[in-house]
Amino acid sequence: MIAITNFEAIIFDFDGVIAESGEIKTQAFAELYRPYGEAVVTEVVRYHTANGGLSRYNKFRHFQQQLLHGDPLTSEEEKELDLRFSELVVEAVVAADAVPGAYELIHQQNDRIPLFVASGTPEAELKVIVERRGLTPYFKQVRGAPKLKPVLIAEILSDHALDPNRVLMIGDALADYEGAQANKTAFLGRVRPGDNNPFPPGTPIVPDLRALVI
Repeated sequence: MIAITNFEAIIFDFDGVIAESGEIKTQAFAELYRPYGEAVVTEVVRYHTANGGLSRYNKFRHFQQQLLHGDPLTSEEEKELDLRFSELVVEAVVAADAVPGAYELIHQQNDRIPLFVASGTPEAELKVIVERRGLTPYFKQVRGAPKLKPVLIAEILSDHALDPNRVLMIGDALADYEGAQANKTAFLGRVRPGDNNPFPPGTPIVPDLRALVI
């Protein structure tokens, strides 16, 4: 088990690490693409699940060109998809249960070290959700899409002059792991009981965050 006291900062992913909201996003993608038929929905859900942590914008572009074989999305079309997706998820994510141990860990470690969020959710939307869940005071910085996870983590490290060797990234997706690897921070994977483990062999994982609470 990772010793939490070894670190001078923690960067959290949000969906599936702080809030039990991963399934909400899966259902929203399915609903958004349901007019194209169940075969498309099946592939949308497969791709989304296999690429957790990737920005929804990247997924919209992938589905448009690789699945629907359409012309690249215009900026207006992308904004419309983003708006419809937000309408499907924001209230549900605000109301979602917390990952067991997440709030206790955040409250406890906030008194000791700086805490951050780096998520694939669009940044403005993410900040609204964090605020409405009453968590804004606990985080030094809340960062989200459109920038990718390696860039978000790099900018957090740079903005706050953090030593990567003393920073822990907690995530539930391969994109989180790869972001940590790219920035040479430590990594802890959260794998919900019953879910497939997406991480390479030997990656430390936990079923929730209760074991990290001192």
